Amino acid sequence: MKDKKITVFTPTYNRAYILSQGYESLKKQTNKSFLWLIVDDGSTDNTEELVHSWRSEEIIEILYYKQLNGGKQRAHNKAIEMCKTDLFVCVDSDDFLTENAVETFISTWDSIEDKSGISGLVALRGIDRNTPIGTNMPNGIQLSTLTDLYNRHKFRGDTVLLYKTEVLKEFPFFVAEGEKFMGEGYIYTQIDQKYCLFLLNQIVYIGEYLQDGYTANVKKIIKENPKSYTMLKKQEVIYAKTTKIKYLNSIKYMVGCMLSKEKSPIKKAPEKLLAILAYPPALAYYIIYFR
Repeated sequence: MKDKKITVFTPTYNRAYILSQGYESLKKQTNKSFLWLIVDDGSTDNTEELVHSWRSEEIIEILYYKQLNGGKQRAHNKAIEMCKTDLFVCVDSDDFLTENAVETFISTWDSIEDKSGISGLVALRGIDRNTPIGTNMPNGIQLSTLTDLYNRHKFRGDTVLLYKTEVLKEFPFFVAEGEKFMGEGYIYTQIDQKYCLFLLNQIVYIGEYLQDGYTANVKKIIKENPKSYTMLKKQEVIYAKTTKIKYLNSIKYMVGCMLSKEKSPIKKAPEKLLAILAYPPALAYYIIYFR
């Protein structure tokens, strides 16, 4: 592990049927300075046997950890705890890297002379090696926070994020008892308050949205994880740069409070006046969308 620079982290739950495409992409990497850390979130299929068969091949270094089913945020926190490499990238179980992804990550990172204030790299995700999901990176911009990339620079695409492990250790996911999902923006927004990302206008990550994935089940996920959703929207109110965005997130915060049966939503709101004004539209949204 000492000579490895990147941990490729894959959280997985009952994805044995598709996990092999990630393995195949990692076997083909042009730079082998990585290890694959798989955190199995309590799979009941043949994931464990499959991973052990790959480990026995000894083609790439694989670390495997199986936990009780607790959601991606718990798997992520465990992976960061286990990570010993300088850099860390999450590759979901239904996605894979291009053959030169690790090489591109390392060469780009090493080319940055002054890394102070930089948390990592942000690169493009594509439906294939030539077609990005959304737009390319904005012209003339080398450094940006993830928030500014979308809100200020009008980027409209999907990304993959390579972070310094020491930065991620500063910002673990919030974990609510009895819940299994927390939006990734929870940690990304916190990191944005201290660091920038180096923009890499290249597709290094290939993915699609499956029917059993998070993106396809947003409404269900919010209903099942209301405390986490409320915490996420509360944070977005705190860090929003305009009153309009604070208000829109206050509506979502109030919806989360309704779903989680929070008894003192106004008292606990970061912007109490906006929370009061947000109550009527939040109630309407709650009734129409979640009941």
